[in-house]
Amino acid sequence: MNGQERQRHTSGASVRSYATASEEAEHYTGLNRLFHSDALQAILRHIDDGTLSEFFNDWKWIFSFSRKYKWIIVFYTLVGIFGSTLSLGSAWLSRTLINIVVGQQRDRLWLLLGAMLGMTAFSLLLSSLNSRIFTRISIYVNNDIQAEIFDRIIDARWEELSRYPSGDLLNRFNGDVGTIASNAINWIPNLIINIYTFVVTFVVLFRLDSVMAWIAILSAPFLLVMSRWIMRRMKEYRKRILELNSGMMSFEVETFFNFDMIKSFGVFGTYSKKLRSWQQRYKDYSLDYNRFEIRSRILLTLVSTAVSMAAFGYCLYRLWNGQILYGDMIFFLQQRGSLSGRFNSLIGTIPGMLNSAVSAHRIRELVDLPREEHDAEVFEKMSGIADNGLTVKLDHVRFAYSEEKEIYQDLNLSVGPGEIVAVLSPSGGGKTTFMRLILGMLRPQAGSVTLTGSDGQPVPVNADLRRFFAYVPQGNTILSGTIADNMRNVREDITDEEIVSALRTACAWDFVSALPEGIYTALGERARGISEGQAQRLAIARALLRDAPILLLDEATSALDTETEEAVLRNIIRFHPNKAIIISTHRPGALKLCQRIYRIQDGGIEESAPSEADALIPCSDDSAAEASLQTRALEQEAYLRKQSAQAVPAPQELPAPENENGWWTL
Repeated sequence: MNGQERQRHTSGASVRSYATASEEAEHYTGLNRLFHSDALQAILRHIDDGTLSEFFNDWKWIFSFSRKYKWIIVFYTLVGIFGSTLSLGSAWLSRTLINIVVGQQRDRLWLLLGAMLGMTAFSLLLSSLNSRIFTRISIYVNNDIQAEIFDRIIDARWEELSRYPSGDLLNRFNGDVGTIASNAINWIPNLIINIYTFVVTFVVLFRLDSVMAWIAILSAPFLLVMSRWIMRRMKEYRKRILELNSGMMSFEVETFFNFDMIKSFGVFGTYSKKLRSWQQRYKDYSLDYNRFEIRSRILLTLVSTAVSMAAFGYCLYRLWNGQILYGDMIFFLQQRGSLSGRFNSLIGTIPGMLNSAVSAHRIRELVDLPREEHDAEVFEKMSGIADNGLTVKLDHVRFAYSEEKEIYQDLNLSVGPGEIVAVLSPSGGGKTTFMRLILGMLRPQAGSVTLTGSDGQPVPVNADLRRFFAYVPQGNTILSGTIADNMRNVREDITDEEIVSALRTACAWDFVSALPEGIYTALGERARGISEGQAQRLAIARALLRDAPILLLDEATSALDTETEEAVLRNIIRFHPNKAIIISTHRPGALKLCQRIYRIQDGGIEESAPSEADALIPCSDDSAAEASLQTRALEQEAYLRKQSAQAVPAPQELPAPENENGWWTL
């Protein structure tokens, strides 16, 4: 399910009513039959289906971030009103000055010229001040929203959050937040400033010449009717660009994250075609939008030109008859443009308001995700006895991702201090799900996952108690930065000596000490600069520095050779005898170090003895593996000997590819 489909499913009628209004508003009702406005239709639909409160709740949520800056916003509004007044006053002085110059009246010339220059400079100062205030508040609001969203995402339940693609999350986190931040502080102020300027300008023109004033707003009715088409297309383009950004960002994140896989399979041509497909869609969208802009610009220009010519002709007629002066004509033509501009700004507030509501609803979906369970009081209590070790227990756990996908039916397991156990299952059998249940990232439909200390009181696992676990998941989890930075990600107060000690336990100090700057050697993204096995040993050392009573290793030694894997596990057992350790591995040597082995299969779990390790993993005995390798080597040698007797064509004799663009195809 993509981001748009999920949004419709999770948001219900409220999102359908204005997030997809451009698709649904084919029939207009009530007063909207006259204007044919999708924006107005969206609001009317809110009233009809009773979800208007959702729309207001979105804006109420937006304003909750700007409430702390309300006095600055009031000041911003007053400065804007004062600036508009000065601008109008400067234009009036310019009119008077032109009339004086044309009439060759020099007695007040220098006074008016000085006043006009002063008002212009002061207006410029106020405009700069307003810009500075707007920028500062926008940054503050943007940071406030991003910080809250980030905290909510981090604290959301893993199962619900995993339904959102990473590209969609990034698009909401950046694009939608930016839209909200700008409108949260300037929508109402700009609305007030535009209304004030529009009314004052119209009154001044009306007092000067009522016919002039009505001519100045002749374009308003046409623009109002035309807004139906413009706003509908604006919403369509807005929705399409959100979908494009989410999809393209997801593609980019997945591509760069799996860069090694793409290069190793030699399928970069496939991804290059995918990128060009995204670019083609973006090009089509951009050209379509450009055509829309051209048509809109031509239509608006024709209307504006017709109104301007009518106004210009009327002014020439009044000037020819001596009813107005030349300065009056210039003032009228200037303010006619200003009046139309303010009217356009007022019309533009409606789609801006709806776009912000759409973005707010997308963000609120993340904010309203179920949060993880916390219990700080229980954590404090358990902290006092955690040094003596903790026991993790799964009691009759049943878990399913959905009704069609049940993973566990009856899972029972208990691991206490000083114990090391292994968990086995076939690929896709639920080992990682098992780890997430223990960590409390997933909640079982039945049964319980608890921690028990020396007091004997079992406590359900929650997000706070997760600090008693040290988890090393599958894959490369080393971040960019120095080795020491990676180690201190789990504990900021650890010393260099503690880092070195953990590296020794994880059999990592031998290669770290040989690096140019030791633990302060910088690593690239995903541990670029060291091998996969070295990265795994660093991850294990980082987990040991957490000094948690329970250690979880989920295929954390898969990239290590057998000898190193056993050495790492023996070191952990030796130097951390009080830890409860759960590992997931498929090597008999490591399994023989465990006290118990649990096999997950058919939704349940079976216990086996370490002595059965060889039988649990067929053909995994070292001697058998060696014999198998020798057999394969002999077969390969015979095959190569046979092939060497055949003629091999020279490179220039090889057939050319069927498609000149397909040279990269495997």
